[in-house]
Amino acid sequence: MGQSGDKRQGLSALTLAALGVVFGDIGTSPLYALKEVFYGAHHHLDVNPANVLGILSLIVWTLLFVVTFKYVVIVLRADNHGEGGVVALMARVIEQAKERPKKRNIAIVLGLFGAALFYGDGVITPAISVLSAVEGLEVIAPRLEPAVMPITLAILIGIFVIQQHGTAMVGRFFGPVVSLWFLSLGAIGIFNIVLRPEVLAALSPHYAVLFFVEHPVAAFFSLSAVILTVTGGEAMYADMGHFGKTPIRIGWLFVVLPCLLLNYFGQGALILGNPAAAENPFYLSVPKWALMPMVFLATCATIIASQALITGAFSMTRELIQLGFCPRLTVRHTSDDQMGQIYVPAVNWALLVLVLLIVVSFQTSSRLAEAYGIAVTLTMLVTSVLAFSVARRDWNWPNWLAVLAFVPMAIVELVFLAANSIKIPAGGWFPLAFGFIVLFILMTWRTGRMQLGERLKADEIELVPFVNMIATDKSMPRVPHTAIFLSPRPDSVPNALLHNMKHNFVIHENTILVTVSFLPVPRVENSQRVLVERIGHHFHRVKIFFGFMEEPDVPAALEWCEEQGLAIESTMASFFLSREILMPTPGAGMALWREKLFAFMFRNASSAANFFKLPPNRVVEVGSRIVI
Repeated sequence: MGQSGDKRQGLSALTLAALGVVFGDIGTSPLYALKEVFYGAHHHLDVNPANVLGILSLIVWTLLFVVTFKYVVIVLRADNHGEGGVVALMARVIEQAKERPKKRNIAIVLGLFGAALFYGDGVITPAISVLSAVEGLEVIAPRLEPAVMPITLAILIGIFVIQQHGTAMVGRFFGPVVSLWFLSLGAIGIFNIVLRPEVLAALSPHYAVLFFVEHPVAAFFSLSAVILTVTGGEAMYADMGHFGKTPIRIGWLFVVLPCLLLNYFGQGALILGNPAAAENPFYLSVPKWALMPMVFLATCATIIASQALITGAFSMTRELIQLGFCPRLTVRHTSDDQMGQIYVPAVNWALLVLVLLIVVSFQTSSRLAEAYGIAVTLTMLVTSVLAFSVARRDWNWPNWLAVLAFVPMAIVELVFLAANSIKIPAGGWFPLAFGFIVLFILMTWRTGRMQLGERLKADEIELVPFVNMIATDKSMPRVPHTAIFLSPRPDSVPNALLHNMKHNFVIHENTILVTVSFLPVPRVENSQRVLVERIGHHFHRVKIFFGFMEEPDVPAALEWCEEQGLAIESTMASFFLSREILMPTPGAGMALWREKLFAFMFRNASSAANFFKLPPNRVVEVGSRIVI
């Protein structure tokens, strides 16, 4: 009895925490989604009962099909050892396609494109969420309109500045605040539904069908606003590793979905009674006495939604780095207790600059809505394609079942994508352009690393014959202590070892060659962390394995070598690293300007010593020039 009670208590705590992190984005959509249907730049629907019921029916069935059926029922099953998100899904498909290079490359391009679009979403979501919340001040007092922009900018700057100090302290309030937000959404919805209960008829899908039959063009274009109701649905999958499937499913089915539907129906009820309220149905549906508290609560909710997305950008960056698709960046830990609490300065400040620029450029949430939706739809489509591969290969679904489940998803998402294409000239170009730029940078890094690897491989010396040769050379003195050489290829001699012999004319008494590999799984068991191989003549080869969600602490990993008969005192050893200086030249490979871009990223990447947590006073870096 006690154990079941503890489990229920733990599940309740996880569900509450998930409410604060997972559902912030989709939970703030009622601030602007329905308004954009009727007052968006491309919509201007007639505000009449048939159209209101048709739109509400579209919203209901979009939430049920895209979020509930696709993500909650199906996609949450496509985890990578408990982790979710487009990068984890890409890694799972890559692992499947070891022997199929073409499929592997397609999966990489799709996964990186989905990741790039996520960064674009990371720029727009904080901007539109905070701005739409603060615009509630205009409803309270129109004279406050000039204050909306400076308040929005101040809040956004504060959100990004606080990242470097960590969010563990305020994070404990996320769940309760967002829970209060959803309960308020539901209560406001009920308040308005009671006045016009006939609005509940929109639960029937025939209103959506009738809307499309009678107004096919207007209904099609309205989808570019309806998609705003499901922005943030991808977060349910991306954050699965933090909370698990069950708390996310419980939170969605029993709290988030009912409260969202109640609020959308409440806004619809208000519009049925007062068509002019469609100009800002969210805040106009709030009783006057509750307006100011609601503006404050909405601002808190949008801050939390922005925080969750920024944290997601940090986590995704770390995953891309450790899978080899992104240059090494400085990653700082902001909590001693929670491993996932990280801060990536380069990503943080880049997002801040872009968010401020986009707010100043677009000025209002309605204009920002023109840039929102297309990246979300594309990311959902990428997830569907990759999850289809997992269903066929890992779940062993027959073709007919996989097609029956995923093709309707893809069709719906393609229709939403087509509807959103009208936004491209007015602002939708921004997330697309930003996504393609990020994709290009990631692909340049990947191609450059492959090109560099081939160049180094052409000049490498095979390890075992080299060790045997050194053993017979009595002229090379051996010095005491242990030298650890980091090598990207376990079967070849590290450049740092060759240069150490060339310039210092010595070999260490114990020489350990360490190769670090990141596997396409989130975490590696400590029992499988290292593999030690004795080469002979006081040479050892050590392979260290990390998952893409782990922190690569090489000294800590080396302690596990003792179980395999190799005791290493890493605080007394010297770590030797190769530091290549790249020399781009015209010829085979990438275009010269791309090689220069790769060389720039390579030169400015965080040092391997910091990345692998090597003791600073025990590191020796040896440089060499490499022509690429």
